[in-house]
Amino acid sequence: MAGIWEGTETMSPSPWDPQCGTAVGRTESRIAVGGFGLVSDYEQTRDGTVTFSGHGIYTFDPQSELYAMTWIDSIGSPPEHFTGAFVDDVLILGHGGPPMHVRMRADYSQPDRMASLMEMSEDGRTWKKLFDGVYHRIG
Repeated sequence: MAGIWEGTETMSPSPWDPQCGTAVGRTESRIAVGGFGLVSDYEQTRDGTVTFSGHGIYTFDPQSELYAMTWIDSIGSPPEHFTGAFVDDVLILGHGGPPMHVRMRADYSQPDRMASLMEMSEDGRTWKKLFDGVYHRIG
């Protein structure tokens, strides 16, 4: 997961992006705190302008055998706390709100490639895709 990842994202219509369309996503992630965490900085650009940014901190809890990620971003909502696990080479994380239920998938099954998907739900039962993307490791 550590490294620089960049790729094309396809945004679906949402309250945050009613126009939808494509964007470029870039994530720079590094191992931190003696190998016990991953710090990740993300930027999304459209037409050369940063339109969204975020910061995530990933950790692993050996007792529960779950990964956790705390996320803050440029929308300004409260920090979001995700938990989940790897299923083979796919990291699946989610949280139950507020304000929305969110689930994310990051597929690392191919070398130097990561495919992602984020979905949101108001009720935790009916899900809508927010975006999907394919990224490649740079450098």
